Amino acid sequence: MSIGRTRAKTTTYIPHPNSAMNVGVHLEKVAQMRASGTSTTREGPIRLAILDDYQNIARPKFAALLPRIEIHTFTYTLNAHSTSERNELIKRLQPFDVISSMRERTAFPAEVLSALPRLKLLLTTGMRNASIDMQACADRGILVVGTKGSKIKPPPTPPSTQVLSSSLQATAEQTLALILGVTKLIAHNDAHIAHGGWQTGFVSSLAGKTLGVVGLGKIGAHVARMAALGFGMNIVAWSSNLTQQQADERAKEIGLEAVGIRVAASKLDLFREADVISLHYVLSDRSRRMVGSEEVAAMKPSGVLVNTSRGGLIDEPALLAALKQGRIRGVGLDVFTVEPLPSDSEWRTTRWGENGAGYAVLSPHMGYAEEDVIHGWYEETAESLAEWLDGKTPSAVIS
Repeated sequence: MSIGRTRAKTTTYIPHPNSAMNVGVHLEKVAQMRASGTSTTREGPIRLAILDDYQNIARPKFAALLPRIEIHTFTYTLNAHSTSERNELIKRLQPFDVISSMRERTAFPAEVLSALPRLKLLLTTGMRNASIDMQACADRGILVVGTKGSKIKPPPTPPSTQVLSSSLQATAEQTLALILGVTKLIAHNDAHIAHGGWQTGFVSSLAGKTLGVVGLGKIGAHVARMAALGFGMNIVAWSSNLTQQQADERAKEIGLEAVGIRVAASKLDLFREADVISLHYVLSDRSRRMVGSEEVAAMKPSGVLVNTSRGGLIDEPALLAALKQGRIRGVGLDVFTVEPLPSDSEWRTTRWGENGAGYAVLSPHMGYAEEDVIHGWYEETAESLAEWLDGKTPSAVIS
């Protein structure tokens, strides 16, 4: 039966198993409830809230589920860590049974989740979301479902043995774009030309310079490969448990065996040595603010710092102070501690590259926002919702 043509008076849902049950045990419990006549349904259409759809493309992906669902879209992000905006977020979301979120744009701490009694299903994108309190979801019986990228067209195979998914490839490309944007003063000079100006400073070459990669995972390794083979950069890497043997194996995997990847003796040594530093680390309690005043102070005056990972990796006040004082050459940032950036953020209001300040190239978390990726994620999210509506367990359950 087509779910897009037939209205269902009742819709079965499967709540998330609590910490003492796995999915299979929980499904058995639902079956027992049905056999005993206990209701597992609710009357009327399921109310779906689509959050943070900045490009306004999600609604058509869920259209096939009408009239079984009622769709509401919110494109303005509310900061759950601000008391006033958190209260507004709760008020916004209280009427909804299902929420579709995009990555970590809206946070779901326990304080928010506990105030949403109707919420049964929280849809996100990717298979990891640090902004969702998973334990709070489990305690409240909220199923959290992500995406595995099954609807995203893979990129053409690069000339190496390492193949990245489209979203990871997009992030690696964004990293190189920011490196070039800062070292070649592209945004700065574009703005000057638009206002009638001309040359105001010098650009920097990348050939023969050292790229410091903090986190040598898939994206970090791919950025290293592009920088070494594309621009002739030397590569030094660091992460808390990275050994030289592991770096040698990674270099062989990505076609950099001849060039090599050298492991820095310490994080501070990498910050002292590298001309360009690129962050590719998972944000956790241990890694939060791993780049602080000490690391920034260790950088060369000509150094450039690029972050396409997570804003929380950097102590932003320390970085802002150093950049405003011109103690480092520049930064390329795609991520920030608070997103979207507040209108009065110093990142927005400072005249970078003027009055002794360093240069800044800023982008609004576009590292993964490639067109095919976002469309594919929403298509997969809609499929998961359809499975859930039919009483099935979606394939991409996170928690």
